[in-house]
Amino acid sequence: MDISSDDADDWFMESLNTYKDLHLFHLEHATKVIEWTRDKSICVAGCTGGKSEILELLLPLKLYAGDNQGLCGERDFKVQHGGFSEEPVESLIHIPGSRCVVTSGVSHSLQIWDLGGDYSDVIKKSGVINVNSPSGGNRKITPGFSESPSVLHGSCVRDVQLTEITTGQTLYTVGNDSSDSVSGLQFVNGSVFLICSSNGSLRLCDTRDPSSHYYPLEESSSKALHWSFGLKEDQSQSEPCCCSVARLSSSGDILLSDFRDLQQAVCQTQINVQSNATKESFLNISWAPVIKDCVSVSGFDGTVLIYNTTSWSRDTQSPQPIFSHRGHEMSHEAESRKCSTVVTTHAWHRSRAKTLLSAATDGSLQVWDWVDSH
Repeated sequence: MDISSDDADDWFMESLNTYKDLHLFHLEHATKVIEWTRDKSICVAGCTGGKSEILELLLPLKLYAGDNQGLCGERDFKVQHGGFSEEPVESLIHIPGSRCVVTSGVSHSLQIWDLGGDYSDVIKKSGVINVNSPSGGNRKITPGFSESPSVLHGSCVRDVQLTEITTGQTLYTVGNDSSDSVSGLQFVNGSVFLICSSNGSLRLCDTRDPSSHYYPLEESSSKALHWSFGLKEDQSQSEPCCCSVARLSSSGDILLSDFRDLQQAVCQTQINVQSNATKESFLNISWAPVIKDCVSVSGFDGTVLIYNTTSWSRDTQSPQPIFSHRGHEMSHEAESRKCSTVVTTHAWHRSRAKTLLSAATDGSLQVWDWVDSH
């Protein structure tokens, strides 16, 4: 999509009324990960080229200044800690309650990193988890909830395992020989987790039982090229049945399900997006942690789309977003752009209802809070 300088100027003027906050930053290399490490800090890492930066960034202080923004001059992200990975970073997760992150790239191993503290600004590699798997790199990872720090990881269903970080000991393996590639992993509670395959099927697993429950897509939905998923847990409950699952396909299909019946979608629709199979690794659908029944979608182009699913049903057709963030499309004038910008990832702020962070293929990193038009 070509954006003229006039379009960019118009969008900038419009943004004065459509955003409560809008802060722009530019990374040297694009990132596919935005991971919270502290209440006001995130971790990003390069996903292109060879040697890649890993950075812990402090969010703009002006974002938290409230009514006193005029007294706060700091509008930019600030680098708190930094280091280098010898390979592009495909996935990165923070181990809760620690100053440790784990990354995966193109190699047959996971890298463990110490983010450093108040007396050091260097992110250092502190360990490696070697993985004996024929499936190669691009392993999906998520933190475990065992007594000792652990990570759940796998690139295809048959090699998904839970590994203790300090010892490298395998705590659990999925008792399944499926070669379906993994597009997402996430724990529901201390022992139950979901695997979403790139074909859209779900597997419900329990670390106390090597068997798993398999939920394939209906035939009418299984023709899409690639699927990703997002899981929302009801923080007031502890049972898996209080969770909601959203699946997004590279064709723009969205399926919403819950744990009472993972086989049947509660809602399904198709949003108006341009399918792009070459960007399938950027597909992202996430539940808002504060706003009820709200999901965000990105990975098709330079926008992040926000939808309210309250009125969706099994027959909902082409719903309109309640907000569309176009900041990455407008971050550079058309003359300086050699190819279309695509959003690589986005993440919701954990406590600010309408605040999100997003990154794109041009290295842009943005944090924004939209204003309701109603």
